[in-house]
Amino acid sequence: MDAQIGLLLLGAGVAGGIINALAGGATLVTFPAMLAAGLPPVIANASNAVAISPGHLIAALADRAKLPPPTRRTISFVAVSTLGGAVGAGVLLLLPERLFVLPVPALIAFATLLFAFAPRIQSRTIARRDAAALPSTVAGSAVLGLTCVYGGFFGAGLGVILTAVLSITEPNDIRAVKALKNLLATCVSLAATLIFIVQGAVRWPETSVMLVGAMVGGYAGGYLIRILPAHIVRQFVIMAGAVMTVIYAARYWF
Repeated sequence: MDAQIGLLLLGAGVAGGIINALAGGATLVTFPAMLAAGLPPVIANASNAVAISPGHLIAALADRAKLPPPTRRTISFVAVSTLGGAVGAGVLLLLPERLFVLPVPALIAFATLLFAFAPRIQSRTIARRDAAALPSTVAGSAVLGLTCVYGGFFGAGLGVILTAVLSITEPNDIRAVKALKNLLATCVSLAATLIFIVQGAVRWPETSVMLVGAMVGGYAGGYLIRILPAHIVRQFVIMAGAVMTVIYAARYWF
């Protein structure tokens, strides 16, 4: 890894940390940076997941007062999320790389659209906070499980999807939903990254550089959130996602 690639990954990590602190959506910047560094797509995805994984845990701990008590329902959600993240990571590693690269532009486009419409999804979450939970625990767990499989497989936009799912399955206030979302996203992330590490799917030099950048960016984001409007960061992320969709569609589809 030469100095230019190192600076690219460090800068992407810093940007990703700031973006996650202010608005979320770091993967739309960090994953393409891993690809630009020359990593194969599957390795780039796994390495990116490890590099930005502390973000969910930090967010969960930051609002631990709102974390739900260890009821049977909460424990089942944690178990489903952990299993889903592991299954998604396993599917990623078992899938031939030539099949993974085909949906990459679509995954980036999907995550970008999801990020763009996140405010609407979150406003509906608030509107639903007094709604009844899904009548079937099995149905709720199935929806949650599929969401977490996606999170282990790719992960971009996972927080937005989890928020939407939990707004239906959990009739709590929005802050409690967010806290539970962060907890479950942490379970998905830890399960997936553990499998990636054990299976040797992580390129550590690149991952370590981006991880340092993400930690610095997350710390800086805590200060920037006071002065930098979140909508400016959102617009930047959406534009970056749209550009990356076009670039990787041209690379893998044409």
